[in-house]
Amino acid sequence: MMRILTRYLLRAHLGPLVFAFVALTGVVLINTLAKRLAELAGKGLPVDVILEFFVLALPAAVALTFPMAVLVAVLYTFSTFTAENEIMALKASGVDLRRLLAPLLVAATIITGVMIWFNDRVLPESNFKWSQLYLDIARKTPTLILAPQTLNRIAPSNATGQVFYMRAARVEPGTNRLWDVSIYDVTNPSTVRTIYADSGRALFNRAQTDLVMRLFDGHMREVSLDDPRVFRRIDFKEQRFGIPGVGNLLQVDGSGGSYRGDREMTIGMLAAHVDTLARDRRESLRRVREVASRDLALVLPGAKRETPKDAPSSGIISPELGDARERARRAADELQASRRRAADLEREIHDYQVEIHKKYSIAVASLVFVLVGVPLALRFGGGGIGMVIATSMVIFSVYYVGLIGGESLAGRGLVKPWAAMWIVNALMTIVGVFGMATVGRETSTARNSTWDGIMQALRDFGARRQKVQA
Repeated sequence: MMRILTRYLLRAHLGPLVFAFVALTGVVLINTLAKRLAELAGKGLPVDVILEFFVLALPAAVALTFPMAVLVAVLYTFSTFTAENEIMALKASGVDLRRLLAPLLVAATIITGVMIWFNDRVLPESNFKWSQLYLDIARKTPTLILAPQTLNRIAPSNATGQVFYMRAARVEPGTNRLWDVSIYDVTNPSTVRTIYADSGRALFNRAQTDLVMRLFDGHMREVSLDDPRVFRRIDFKEQRFGIPGVGNLLQVDGSGGSYRGDREMTIGMLAAHVDTLARDRRESLRRVREVASRDLALVLPGAKRETPKDAPSSGIISPELGDARERARRAADELQASRRRAADLEREIHDYQVEIHKKYSIAVASLVFVLVGVPLALRFGGGGIGMVIATSMVIFSVYYVGLIGGESLAGRGLVKPWAAMWIVNALMTIVGVFGMATVGRETSTARNSTWDGIMQALRDFGARRQKVQA
């Protein structure tokens, strides 16, 4: 009988799971399409390139929506069982309702293992290919890769060796318009050339090979490092600034480089990077101790020197004391730089550790949602699809807001990365276990409050402990 019941239970979940997964994934992809359509439209891109763009964005959506679909399927199935009195029939037949959880936990465990593999192997590779394709598409328009309030590197594809950095306070990709523009020309190491403009537009020449910046209301500054006394400033109302070699041809060749961000790395890559950063941090701390020891050795002897009482009060510091103070100042600057470097490395380590734990915690969410969803549906079932949607939205919000908040706290060093990513799973698991402890008892009905059920479970647990101790 239990085998028949297990097959029936799993089949009942399959339909809602597939429907919820397709619906939720479609919503996420539509949101992605709405954000990127304005950037991709009108660029003359082939249809297969646009399709590849969104196919590569699919794994990122799947990593989020599959655990959501598991929760929706559990809530809907058990809510339907309750509304159709199937749960009552099972109880009348002597079936322990907690026994129904076993096949779901086995299935959720298998799903968790698959999602861990997916988050570790498929998702980072698709994110990396997506970013490479995005850079290739970005060659169709300069503002596609210009992030506002950021120094954007522009290196022409020709062999001129020119390198520019551009910053804009606001970027409008649809019209290629820029506001509060700063351009830094670092091509010539002996000359500092900077261009500032109130606004501008990024255009291409007729041959679609050179980038032309049309700038308005600004000025250009130029300083020679060989002779810093030479300074030139040229004001302009309108100026055209050309950067040759920036073509407007789409080349899907993945030539964006091999750099990977934290979301484009596998768990092994992240762990190796953390080890490298930890080694650099230890070296920075060793440098801090070394500088501090040298500082003490240099400064303390000089600090003990006293000026003779009969020395003239001319305000002139002795050469020995002045040299000690200068060395102390340099040592203090070096000490501060080393400590800042160690702090930056610590924050970067936390970011990568958060990403490692996130890959696991989001995958385990499928198992956690089963533990939480079953008792909720059994206790408050019969509410129909409205109850399922409302409950799902509340649980989704709590879970993902908790993850985002934990990631922020871990990045600022307020909590450990593992705690930030697992605390929500732990709390929901506790709630689910207590909920399952109240399922199936005659004293537990839909009229009982959740708090009463939790208190009854605690009393039963205490009574069992007393019996064991006796």
